[in-house]
Amino acid sequence: MPKRNKIIYWATTGFLALGMTAGGVQQLLQIGGYVEIITGLGYPLYFMSILGAWKILGVIAVLTPKFPLVKEWAYAGFFFAMSGAAISHISAGQPFTEAIPSLVLLIITVASWYFRPPDRKITSTNQ
Repeated sequence: MPKRNKIIYWATTGFLALGMTAGGVQQLLQIGGYVEIITGLGYPLYFMSILGAWKILGVIAVLTPKFPLVKEWAYAGFFFAMSGAAISHISAGQPFTEAIPSLVLLIITVASWYFRPPDRKITSTNQ
C-alpha cells in the first residue's frame, strides 16, 4: 500500500471515528442539541439511542484489527446512517446547510472505506 494511501486512510478514518464517536455518545445520552434535531425531523427519541449505540459499535469495528466482514457492515451502517440523515434534512424541508455535516461524514466514510489497507478488506482468503 503506497504511503499516500495509508496517510489518506488514517486521516479519514481518524476523522470518521471522532465524528461518529462524538455523535454516537451525544445521541446515546440525548444531549448536544440532538433532541431538537431528531424531533424536528419527525423521529421518536428512542431512535437516538439506537443510532448512538450502533455508531459507537461501528467505530470499534472499524478501528479493531482483523474482522473484515464486520468492518464492511460498519461502513455500510455509517453510509446508511449519514445518507439517511442528509435525505431526512432535505425531505423535511430544512435548508441544505443542515444536511452538510451528514454529507461530509458520508464522504469521509466512503474515502475511509476506499483507502482501507488490504488486510482490512474482504478477500477470498480472509472471509
